[in-house]
Amino acid sequence: MSHVGVPRGTVRKRRSLALLTAGVLTIPALAGCSSDSEETSRAVPQDIAPAARDRVADGSTVNWAVDAMPTTLNAFQADADSATTKITGALLPTLFPMDAAGHPKLNPDYLESAKIIEREPKQVVLYKLNQQAVWSDGREIGAPDFVAQWRALSGKDSAFWTARNAGYERIEKIERGSDDLQVRVTFAKPYADWRSLFSPLYPKEITGSPDTFNDGARTALKNTAGPFQLKGVDKAKGTVTLVRSPRWWGEKAKLDSLVFRVVAPKDRTKALADGTVHVTDIDAATANRIALALRDGSNGQPLTHGPGAGLTPAAALRSWALAHGSDEKQAEIAQAAREANRKAVVAYGAEQKALRGYAVRKSLEPAYTQLALNGESGPLADDRVRRAVARALDRQELAETVLKPLGLPAKPLGSHLALAGQPGYKDGSGALGDQNTKEAQALLADAGWTQGGAAEKPKDTKAGSEAEKKDAEKKEGEEKKEGEEKQEGTEKAGKADADEKKTDKTEAEEKAEKKAEEKADKDADEDAEKADRAATGSDESAASRAEGLYIVGQDDKPGAGPARSAATHVLAPSRDAAAQSIALLRQAGAVSGDSSAAKVTAQDKQPGGAAGAYAPVGTAAPAPASVKGPLGKDGKTLTLRFVLPSGPGSQSLRGVGDRIAAMLEKIGIGTEITKVPDESYFKDHIASGDYDLALYSWPATAYPATDGRPIYAKPEPATDGSLLVEQNYTRVGTDHIDQLFDQAVAELDEKASRELMKQADARIWAAAGSIPLFQRPQLVAVDKKLSNVGAFGFAAPRYQDIGFTDRQAAGSPADRKK
Repeated sequence: MSHVGVPRGTVRKRRSLALLTAGVLTIPALAGCSSDSEETSRAVPQDIAPAARDRVADGSTVNWAVDAMPTTLNAFQADADSATTKITGALLPTLFPMDAAGHPKLNPDYLESAKIIEREPKQVVLYKLNQQAVWSDGREIGAPDFVAQWRALSGKDSAFWTARNAGYERIEKIERGSDDLQVRVTFAKPYADWRSLFSPLYPKEITGSPDTFNDGARTALKNTAGPFQLKGVDKAKGTVTLVRSPRWWGEKAKLDSLVFRVVAPKDRTKALADGTVHVTDIDAATANRIALALRDGSNGQPLTHGPGAGLTPAAALRSWALAHGSDEKQAEIAQAAREANRKAVVAYGAEQKALRGYAVRKSLEPAYTQLALNGESGPLADDRVRRAVARALDRQELAETVLKPLGLPAKPLGSHLALAGQPGYKDGSGALGDQNTKEAQALLADAGWTQGGAAEKPKDTKAGSEAEKKDAEKKEGEEKKEGEEKQEGTEKAGKADADEKKTDKTEAEEKAEKKAEEKADKDADEDAEKADRAATGSDESAASRAEGLYIVGQDDKPGAGPARSAATHVLAPSRDAAAQSIALLRQAGAVSGDSSAAKVTAQDKQPGGAAGAYAPVGTAAPAPASVKGPLGKDGKTLTLRFVLPSGPGSQSLRGVGDRIAAMLEKIGIGTEITKVPDESYFKDHIASGDYDLALYSWPATAYPATDGRPIYAKPEPATDGSLLVEQNYTRVGTDHIDQLFDQAVAELDEKASRELMKQADARIWAAAGSIPLFQRPQLVAVDKKLSNVGAFGFAAPRYQDIGFTDRQAAGSPADRKK
């Protein structure tokens, strides 16, 4: 797991100036993506074994697996992770959690109401708090807590080490309303995503001073306001223990305690079988084992899978023969192997029996996997090449590869800013165009990538300065003169020797020597002619051998813009845009709040307004449908570095990467796949820009105008020449996209704001820096006796409703395995 930090006190800057090759986008494509209608789509329902509270038993403990101990319990710090999110969700107020459709919904446990009461001259939101809402020390939740959190997160005081200030910097003041239960928030600038603020809400004791905010909240939360409260953090055991809060005014938590336990993904099957965890995210392999356990338990047949299942009768007979043969050494080895296999079979069978007590809850995770194309430098700095890559992909095939075997809907994702089922979702991929091999090849041809290009000399090769030329000529002359002198001396010495031996030679020998000399002269002439042809390009194979074939990314990329900066500055992302994949499990960060709209670029003033998806009129004819080998240009092959994680939980991702590589090969794009450790995948490659192609995920958000902005904003050059990219790790953006985000976040009419987001999404598709592939599968193994927990989909968990429906399930984990 990797996280991107932000220098403490770093000033967030707005985005400006990024390279994007001009293109033309057809008007109908964009018009179709910005219509008033929304697609009627449904989210895949959550799978949590729902049960009414009166059917859930009181008491017991649930162990919930997490990837790692939370590095901080302050959700607004840069190193907050997925464990931080889970834990704070049970301890602190969330005013507008997402519902099953991915829409923010008022939480009646904390609010009676919250709405905009004034729009002019300034936006004013009035919160009316639940009269019973109190912190665990008995103090009521009120305006002082809102004020303290605003001041800590506004970005005005650099003493607070915060990674996010989106929205808070727009607040002008916070006041007490007509009574202590009313909080009046006045905004200096309109803010459409005001519901995203104050979630989670921390008590003023934590946010009121830099010391408690920066350090105090990292390992402890003494004052909370949720159905649970924090009992303790045990780093040695890898556990965070929550217990039922006696001060909770809402519906009482069913569980006595909730323990978040660190279990590595590779150890989760064993942890389930041992009964040490009851709820855990799993991969497809573990899901398959549970399915097999349930099948085998119902038919009573011997196991046909696991250790030894693939042993043929012939192999079994050979093993027995070796174990009982006369060769004592071989027999000892064979007997040990047979005993190890016997133990493995027994252990596997016991695990399978224990796994029958679990169910696999399945849904689609509120996150999507994308193919990222790094447009900072190299071939992908040309938007025609990026669009060619995108249009070579069969996204339907990729979605089916991952989702169909799991029995989940396999439909490609059509938006960067919303998932299917969310309000405002619309398929905007038409701005780029469907999969089309011929048009992809035409785009590459238009960009100058041809089959003979790898053998050509770079057109912009420079021989150097005049002084360098003269030095080279002088050196060459000296070397030539020295060589001639040596040759002359050698010839004189040879002649003297020849004169001495001439009397001893026969006439036949002299004729043979003369013939050999003539042949050598002829061979030398032929070699010289070949060299001339190679130098002039008339001998293509020889020229190829002379120039060599270079892998893109290992050398400078000619004619493709500036080299990739080694000192790229990455600003931390927003909390709601935390990554939930193997590469981006969770991040917290900053979005600048300056709403000044950037000027529209010349390319966006063209008809259609954004970089195009189709080759312009007059494009060279595409290469043949069957391309043999990578294309090339100026002596370089078109080969892209494809970086993928190597961990055991990333098999599916690597499978998708292999399929993408095969699709690109069909249009003449080669890929150099590099597999790197999971822990360095994001930090050392994605965030630093050390890749051409990569696969990673972004989560869904109810606030795309706020949380999508840093992901797609134009990178900004810093004064030291490095690049400030925030979360835009593809380094691709336009002024028009930034402008649409700025307009949407200030638009208080919800429908109008969504329309602006659809227009932004169309232009993000056209820029072809990020290609959404599919929504990620969500697989959760859950004790079959547990209810109201599992694959939640969009919705936030209701921790107080989780519990065992079996009244006898309140015993120990060992008891529950029986």
